[in-house]
Amino acid sequence: MEEKMKNKLMSLALSAKEKAYAPFSNFKVGAALLTESGEIYTGVNVENSSYGLTICAERTAAVKAVSEGQKIFKAIAIASDSETPASPCGACRQFLWEFGDFPVILVSSKGNVKEYMLSELIPEGFRLKAEQKG
Repeated sequence: MEEKMKNKLMSLALSAKEKAYAPFSNFKVGAALLTESGEIYTGVNVENSSYGLTICAERTAAVKAVSEGQKIFKAIAIASDSETPASPCGACRQFLWEFGDFPVILVSSKGNVKEYMLSELIPEGFRLKAEQKG
């Protein structure tokens, strides 16, 4: 991925983070998801007093993309309030894996960056083969 696009995704994720709704954990997360068409969808974590109903930034961005007809993802940047880059939770890893293997760029509040392929974060994720999806 070109550096310019990587920087754009990180910037959008950091900006999105500020819109997060995290009154319980006070841990804000933002995501910026690049699709095959070049569109970028942002997302934030949205907490709920019924904690199981909370949705992560990564899934928010993915749901927005899919609801607009985008199903091939090229990269995602995830920004958090953590001093070190925070990795997606297991549910988000599996959720994203449904849409392929792509770069995951993690950026901290201090500007520290780590980058992985999604397959490195979920080495044996479950996904049906395309011909089985119907």
